[in-house]
Amino acid sequence: MLEPLIYELSSPGRQGAILPESDVPPSPLPAELLRQSLPLPEVSQVDVTRHFTRLSQLNMSVDTTLYPLGSCTMKYNPRVNEDMARLPGFTMLHPLQDPVTTQGALYLMYQLQSFLAEIGGFSAVSLQPAAGAQGELTGILIIRAYHHDRGDRRRVKMLIPDSAHGTNPASSAMAGLQVVEIRSDVRGNIDVNDLKAHLDNTVCGLMITNPNTLGMFDEHLEEVVCQVHEAGGLVYGDGANMNALLGIAKPGEIGFDVMHYNLHKTFSTPHGGGGPGAGPVAVTRRLEDFLPGPIVRIQPGSDKPVQTDGVEETPEPYYEWYMPRKSIGRMRAFWGNFGMLVRAYTYIRVHGEQGLRNVSQNAVLNANYIQARIKHVYPVPQGERFCMHEFVAQGKLPGAPEVRALDISKRLMDYHFHPPTNYFPLIVPEALMIEPTETESMQTLDQFVDALLAIAEEAKRQPELVKGAPHNAPLSRLDEVRAARELVLCCRLEPVI
Repeated sequence: MLEPLIYELSSPGRQGAILPESDVPPSPLPAELLRQSLPLPEVSQVDVTRHFTRLSQLNMSVDTTLYPLGSCTMKYNPRVNEDMARLPGFTMLHPLQDPVTTQGALYLMYQLQSFLAEIGGFSAVSLQPAAGAQGELTGILIIRAYHHDRGDRRRVKMLIPDSAHGTNPASSAMAGLQVVEIRSDVRGNIDVNDLKAHLDNTVCGLMITNPNTLGMFDEHLEEVVCQVHEAGGLVYGDGANMNALLGIAKPGEIGFDVMHYNLHKTFSTPHGGGGPGAGPVAVTRRLEDFLPGPIVRIQPGSDKPVQTDGVEETPEPYYEWYMPRKSIGRMRAFWGNFGMLVRAYTYIRVHGEQGLRNVSQNAVLNANYIQARIKHVYPVPQGERFCMHEFVAQGKLPGAPEVRALDISKRLMDYHFHPPTNYFPLIVPEALMIEPTETESMQTLDQFVDALLAIAEEAKRQPELVKGAPHNAPLSRLDEVRAARELVLCCRLEPVI
C-alpha cells in the first residue's frame, strides 16, 4: 500500500514550523515578484517527520544491504569520517578567510595531496576537481596544454578502449579532441594490434581504466603504455577502479602520466551520499606546472630553522595557496569539496599503509569468490581469468531465453539485495557488473550468491515470476520511457498515479 502524498496529509491551520520574530527592520518586497497565493501543504511537524522517515525506510542503501554496483564502489562509509567532517573547526570555515586563520584546513589538504601522490606513484596532486568526470576533463586539458606548450598542435586524437566509462569519450570531446575507439581482445585486454594501427603523430593520448570495466588487469599494460609514449602521446588513467590497487600497484610507476581519483569511491563516502564527490588529479613531474590551481604548498623558507637567543628552532610551516606556473586555471570556485577531502583524509589516516593494502586484497578476494560460485550458472566472458575487485557476468541463462539481466536485477530486490550495475560495459550483452567491495562478510556474499542461484532456477521453471519482479516493493516496474518523456518536475495537489 502506497503512503499518502504529503498534500493528502494537509489540513488547514496545521503548522509545521514556528519562525522567530525578525530581528531586523522589515523592508518592502518587490511587488512584481510576489505571488497572490502559494498552496503549500499545511502539516504538523510530526506528520512531516513520519512521512519522510517512512519514505527513507523504503530505500535500499549501503547501511541496509549489500550494494554491489560494479564500477561504482559503493562501500561501507565509516562513521568516523562523518564525525571528522562535521567538526566545528571545519564546518564553520569560510572559503574567503585569510590563510592565517585556516592553517589547520590547509595542512589537511597539503597532507592529502601528499598521500594521494604517494598512493598513486605521482609527483603532484590538485584537489580542485569536484567529481570524477570533472577530474577526467581536467586531465585531458592538462595533456592538451602540455602538447600545445611544446608547439605540437597537430595532436588532436584521444584513443579510448571500447570498454571505457562513458564519461571518457565525453570528456575528450568536451576538450575539443577527436575520439577514436580501440577494440578489446577476447581476454578483455586492449587489442594491441588495433592500438598500433591508430598510433601516429596526431595522437594526443590514450585514456585507460585499469583494472578495466570488465574487472581485468590488462595483461598488455606495459606494452600499451610504451607504444603510446613512443608515438609521442601521453597516458591518462581513469582512477575509478583504484579500490583494487591500493598498496599493490602504483599507476604512476607503471607509466601513467596523469590520473584522477574518485575519493567518494576509493576512500569511502559512496558517491558523496548522493551529494558532492571529489576527483583530485595526480600527475608526473613533467606535468606539474599545468595542474589546475590554486594548490596548497608550504611557503618557501617558512619551515627553515631560525636562531632565537642563540637556540636553533624549527618553526611550524606556513601553508599558502599558489598557482602552478603554466596552470590550465581553475576548474571550480574556491578550493574543492572540502568535506569530501576531510572524509578521504580520515579514511587514509585510519587505515594506514597496510590497511589500504588490506582493502584492495579483500575487495579482490570477495569478487573472485562470487565469480567462482556463480560462473557455472551465469556466463562470465572472462571467467577463466581471476578478476580484480569486480567482474561482469551475463544475465543470459541457458534454459531461460525470455529472462534478461534487468529481470534478474529486479528479482534480486525481492531477496533484499540492491541490483548490480546493468548493461555496462556495452561490449558484454546482458551485462551484470558485480562489485561486492571489501567490507562484506563471507556470510553476506553467500546469501547474495544463493539469491542469484535461486533466481536462475526460477527463471527456468517460473520465468513469469522473474519477469514480473519486484513483487515486494512499494512500486513494481515503472514505465521508464514515459517517465523520461513526460517529466513531472513540480508538486501537484492531486495524486499522480
